[in-house]
Amino acid sequence: MRGLYLILAGLVVMALGVWAYQENYATQHVLREVSQIQREIGHQREELAVLKAEWAYLNRPERLRDLAEINFDRLGLLPFQPEQFGRVDQIAFPQKEDLILDLSDAVDVVGSLEAIEP
Repeated sequence: MRGLYLILAGLVVMALGVWAYQENYATQHVLREVSQIQREIGHQREELAVLKAEWAYLNRPERLRDLAEINFDRLGLLPFQPEQFGRVDQIAFPQKEDLILDLSDAVDVVGSLEAIEP
């Protein structure tokens, strides 16, 4: 009986060793994937920083002003005039009464299809 326990214990130890070996390789694989993803994130951040710098460079006011002057005839742009700007007190904001919805003319859409069929 003692020999059977030793054989079973040996088999359990070998099974646990195989399991630990597989888990070790699975962990190493996941760590490699995480490292690859972190490198990709770094590359994407670098690319985003370059794109932001390019966007800032392309949207310089003096560059846009020059482009507007070059394409003045094609775009039909006109310079801003002081008369085009208004004051806040000139804006007609809706009154509270205007914001209340009038549902008296609402249509019931939950009804049956028989009402619209000829």
